[in-house]
This record gives sequence, structure tokens and C-alpha cells, in this order.
Amino acid sequence: MNADEERQFREFVAARSRSLLHTAYLLTGDWEQGRDLLQTALASTARRWSKLRDREQPEIYVRRALYHAQVDRFRLLSWGRETVTDAVPDRPAAQGANLADSVVQRQDIMSALRRLPKRQRAVIVLRYFEDRPDGEIAAILGVAPGTVRSQTHKALTTLRTALAETGPSASSSASGRGVTA
Repeated sequence: MNADEERQFREFVAARSRSLLHTAYLLTGDWEQGRDLLQTALASTARRWSKLRDREQPEIYVRRALYHAQVDRFRLLSWGRETVTDAVPDRPAAQGANLADSVVQRQDIMSALRRLPKRQRAVIVLRYFEDRPDGEIAAILGVAPGTVRSQTHKALTTLRTALAETGPSASSSASGRGVTA
């Protein structure tokens, strides 16, 4: 990589790493694993930066690398690992909102999201958390737009069922674009 390409790559990382880290977190369910996943994807992208043909959209390449790196992690790691923490992170409470209910709701949603198959989870993250259109999701995942729609339908059905079992407060958030994390 020459000096100009390195400068372009550094500018890209500086501009997009926050959004990419958020996506990595949603794919892994853990901030530290998300950071590792993003680092892996960016290292892969850096090695191929000079060969990228479409310099106007390197983000799609990185998101695809994130997805594929996560698929590789799924294959290597066993299902059901839990992350144990000794303290709950502090968050400011919104006026009039019950913080305990929102914490429980968030945990229910993240738990249900973690149980989705990898492709369905990626589609939900890209659509509802990243607000990406079907065509772009299809390009990132390397599938047809119809597959994106069918995986979205299956994932939302699974999430609605899982959240209906946990209680009424969480199920209202999984009814469409209002999914929160």
C-alpha cells in the first residue's frame, strides 16, 4: 500500500469505524468481541485496499468482511457462551421511563437476537439497526434480494414468538422498524 492509499484507508477508518463497531457489536452481542471482529475485518480490508476496484464504496466490502468473519467465528466457537460481568453499566434514566423495564426489554431483545441463525441475524442487524435497503443488504451478504426478504420474514417471526414468550413489554418492540437495541 503506498502513502496515498494508506492515507485514504486511515481516513475511511476514522470516518466509519464508529458505525462499523456498532454493527460488529450487534453481530456478536458483545463490545469486546465486536472490537475484535471489526479489527479482523479492517485488517483484511487493509491487505486488499489497493486492489479494491470501487473506491467509492469500501464500506460494503468491510461490512461483508464483518459478516464473513462473524460466520467464521460461529464455526469456531460453540453456541451458548455467556459473558459474565460483575456490574451493570450505568445509563441515565429518561424522564418518566422505568429503567428496569427498559433493561429487561433490551436483554430480552438481545437474547432473542443472539438465538437467530447467523444469516437471519445479519439481515435484521443490517435492516433495522443499520437501516439499509434490501439491495445493499443483498450485496453485503452476497445473496439475492428475495433471500433478504425471506430471511427478514423468518427472523421477525422468530423474534415475535420469542418476545411474546418473555412478556408483553418486549413484544411491542419487535413488531417492525421499532426494534431497539
